[in-house]
Parts: sequence; structure tokens; C-alpha cells
Amino acid sequence: MTETAHPMRWKAIPFIALAVSLIIMDATVVNVALPVIVRDLKLSASDAEWINSIYSLVFAALLITLGRVGDLHGRKKLLVFGITIFGLASVLASFSTSGATLIFARFLQGVGGAMVLPATLSTVNALFKGKDRGIAFAIWGSTIGGMAAVGPVVGGWLTTVSSWHWAFLINIPIVLIVVAGTFLFIPETKDPHVEKGADFAGILLSITGLSLIVFGLIEGIRFGWITTLENFSAGPFTWSWSVSPVAIAFVVGFATMAIFVRTEKSRAQAGKPILLDLNLLKIKSFRYGSIAALVVALGEFGMLFSLPLFLQGGLGYSALRTGVLILALAMGTFLISGGTPQISARMGGRAVVRLGLALEAIAILGMSFSFSLTVPSIVIAAWLFLYGAGVGLATAQLTSVILAEVPVEQSGQASGLQSTFRQLGSSLGVAILGALFFTVLGSTRIQGADVSGLLDAAKTTTLVAAVVIGFGLLATIALPKTKDHSQL
Repeated sequence: MTETAHPMRWKAIPFIALAVSLIIMDATVVNVALPVIVRDLKLSASDAEWINSIYSLVFAALLITLGRVGDLHGRKKLLVFGITIFGLASVLASFSTSGATLIFARFLQGVGGAMVLPATLSTVNALFKGKDRGIAFAIWGSTIGGMAAVGPVVGGWLTTVSSWHWAFLINIPIVLIVVAGTFLFIPETKDPHVEKGADFAGILLSITGLSLIVFGLIEGIRFGWITTLENFSAGPFTWSWSVSPVAIAFVVGFATMAIFVRTEKSRAQAGKPILLDLNLLKIKSFRYGSIAALVVALGEFGMLFSLPLFLQGGLGYSALRTGVLILALAMGTFLISGGTPQISARMGGRAVVRLGLALEAIAILGMSFSFSLTVPSIVIAAWLFLYGAGVGLATAQLTSVILAEVPVEQSGQASGLQSTFRQLGSSLGVAILGALFFTVLGSTRIQGADVSGLLDAAKTTTLVAAVVIGFGLLATIALPKTKDHSQL
């Protein structure tokens, strides 16, 4: 495609970014509002856990499948369907009067989000070429990094000044704007070369395997990694064995994904339609870039999970004040994004990714050593701002590097797969760093916990997060040099 092929592409990008911002923000906006929801609806601990978990679980499980649907039937159609489902689910969530209804609404939001994310990324990959592509990826990637930090402040503000219902109702006008903008400005793109037909075996295996793995990552802290710490129940079924359901979920999940890989290879050799072209992983930039993306998401979401626990439990911050402080991260991301394309043009995408990861590691390390029971807010805000600048550099250009050598006709598959890596990283971050936080704390409860214990837990967790980001930096050493954007 040439630059003149889609003259509306720059009018399309604001609506693409708005759609992405909505689904990413909603992944974190409920965190701050959840205590109020629990009190208002009189929810059980299990209900509260699933309200948070089901969105991420469904989101991660469906990304690969729905990314392929966009390739086959049109990414614009997928975006419209996804954002509409997301909007209707938001209405249902806002009017929920029981835990079951709210959990179902969050399930539907996860389905809609899993349509929107790969549809937007593959559309950007298809519409933009040359230097424009670097700018477009910077916008898309910065939105991913920044909006994860905006969610807590939005949730805290709406819950404080109004009610938790508005944490969901605020989505409705945004959904309407995105739908209108999509119909007016976003052209349809699809893969014209793919063989028609459905890979039902691949769909079933990928959804089952990813669902079980993500369930294990999310629920390991609660139910136990090896032995059962708390009985798992779903409807009338109750898990009462000594072996944790998480351990079983991991074994079955990874076995299922192994069968999925063999099935996809076998179908490809037989010339049958496949859900995922595993040859994508042979592309060096895609393979190592996706690993780096997983590690970056692990560090960011793990830190965003543990930091509010320390700020509210150890320093006594309110939900709103916590959200406002974390907003410094988003400010750093958005401010640096304006200059990211120019920096990338001068240094190259791979160097910008490394610079961003280095800033992230320095910021988290500095924050770890700055933590005390008397630390001023401005100090934490400064480190978060620097971290956000690193996210703005690394996340935006990492997306560009990952997809740089991927054929446009496979961009839906590739975007779904790399988004799955990110989502798995997010779940790993919450699982690993959350488990570490509570292990150091010596308790699974924040309220009533020893303040010095919270301080030690926060220091240890952020220190490990810095090390994790360092491993992500090492992964970028294997990234090949990519072509200049003007040649893409």
C-alpha cells in the first residue's frame, strides 16, 4: 500500500487510539473502585476476585482467535463489533445489582476488548507506511503504556465524586464516538491471500489452553501454586482436593498448548486452514520482540499492582490521591511520545527500545531505594514520571520493531499473538510480584498489616521489578536491526 492509498489514515488514528485507551483503561479502572462495589453490592471475596480476574482471563484467551477473525472477515468489522459489545457490557455492568451480573458483564467486556486490540494494531500496520508508520506506532504504543496508569485515577475520582456506576457509564460516550469515527474514517482491511475455512480444532485448543494458563497465573496466590490454600468453587462445583486447582490448570493448559502447536503444524503441512502461522516465530524481530514485550508488561503491571497497596496501606493515601500520584507515569509516557518518532529516526527503533527499558529499570530501582514511611509524594511522582518516559519510548517502538518484518496480510495473527504475550506478561507480573509482596509482608491482608512490613514488601517487589526489566533489556540484544521507516 502506498501513502496515498488511504488518505483518511490520519483522521482514523485518533479513533483507533481512543478505542485502545478505553479497553486498556478498563483493565485497571475497576481496581480502585472495587472496595466500594464490594460494600455496595455486598459481594463475597470470591465475587470480588472474579470481577477483576474474568476480564483479563477472557481477554488473553481470545486474542489470537479474534485477531485471525479480523484477518479473514475485516478488521474494521471486528473493531465495530468489539467496541459495541464492550459498550453494551458497560451498560450492563453499571446497572448490575448482583455479583453474578457484574461478573458476566466483565466477561462480555473481555470479549469486546479481545476484538478491539488486535483489530486496531493490525489496522495501523496495514494503513501506515514509511515514516508515518513510526509515528502511528508511537501513538498506539504510548496509549497502551499510559492508559494503564490513567485507569486508577479515573476510577478513584469517579468513585469519590459520584458512584462506582460511573466507572462503567463513562465508557458509553467514548464508545459512540469510536463507532462513528470508525464508520467515517477507518477503511476496511483484511488478508486477501488466506485460505477460507475455519480451524475449529485450533480455536478450541488455543482458547482452552490460554484460559487455563492465565487462570493459574491470576489465581495462584489465592488458591496455592502446588497445594490448595483455599477451596475453589464455581457454581455448584467445589474443588476439595489437596492438590491446588492452579497446579492442575497449568499442567492441562501447557499440555493443551503443546497439542495446539502440533495441530497447527500438521494442518499447515496438509494445506488446511490454520488459526496461527507458527512461522511468525521464525521471524527474529517478532520472536525476541515479543519476549521483551512480555517482560516489560510483567514489570509494569506487577509494579502497578503492588505500589497502590503500599501507598494506601503504608502511607495512608486515599484511593483518589493514589490514582493522582500514579498519573505521573501517564504524563511521562504521553509527553515523551511526541518526540519518540524523531528520536527513533535518529537512533533507530532498536536503540530507542533499549533506552526506554534502561529508563524504566533506573526509575524502578530509584523508587525502591527511595521508599520510606516519610517519603514525599513528589519523590515518588518524579520516579514514576521517569518510568513513564521509559514506557513511552520502549512500548511504542517495541511494537514497531515486533511487526517491522511481518507481512501485512499476517498482521492480524501477529498483532493477536504479540498482544497475547503482553497479556501473559501482565498476568505474570501480578502473580509473581503479588506473591512476592505478600510473602515478604507475611500476610494476605493489607488492612491491619504492620506498616514496616508493607515498606519491606514494597522495596523488595520494586527491586525485583527492576531486575525483571533488566532481563527485558537483555532480550533486546537479540533484536536485529530493522529497516528505516521510510523503507517499510
